[in-house]
Amino acid sequence: MEQVFKEIRSCLDQRILILDGAMGTRIQAFGLSAERFHGERFADWKVSLAGNNDVLCLTAPEVIQDIHRIYIEAGADIIATNTFSSNSISQQEYGLSDLAPEMAREGARIARQVADAAGRKVWVAGSMGPTSKSLTLPSDMNSPAFRLVSFDEMADSYEKQAEALLDGGADILLVETCYDALNT
Repeated sequence: MEQVFKEIRSCLDQRILILDGAMGTRIQAFGLSAERFHGERFADWKVSLAGNNDVLCLTAPEVIQDIHRIYIEAGADIIATNTFSSNSISQQEYGLSDLAPEMAREGARIARQVADAAGRKVWVAGSMGPTSKSLTLPSDMNSPAFRLVSFDEMADSYEKQAEALLDGGADILLVETCYDALNT
C-alpha cells in the first residue's frame, strides 16, 4: 500500500486526480427491478433486497462493471467500489450480515478488473460508508447510555469490510459520508 500512496502522490504533483461520481445515482438510472437485486441466488430470499445496491456485486455484476466503465471513459482516475454498505451492521436489515465480506471482496474485484482493463492507470478506492447505527447518539432517548451496537462490534464490522476490500484488489480505502465521528 505504501507504493500505491507514492504513486498517487507522484501523480498529484503533476495534476489533479479525478474521482468517479455517485454509484447509487447511476444504479438508479438503470431502473433495476426487485428481481435484478435478488438474482437467482436470492430469488426466494425472505426479505426484499430491492435498494440494497451492494448485493448487486453478487447478483448483477455486469451492471456494476458498466458503471465503472462509464466513469473511466469520462476520465476518472480513481473509481470507488460498490461497497458503501458492505459491512455486517448495514446488511443486518437484509439478513445478509454473513455475506457482507463477500460483497466487499466482489465489489473490489469487479472494480479492479475494470480498472486493469482501462488501458491506463486507474486506482480502486474501497468504499466504506456509514451504518444506520450510531455509537455517539443514543438509540433510545429514555435510556441515553443504550446503543444498538457496541464499539467492538462496529470496529469488527469495519475491519472485516476493509480486509475484504483489500483482498479483492482495492488500492486505498475511502471512508465516506459518515455522520458519526466515533463510528469513523
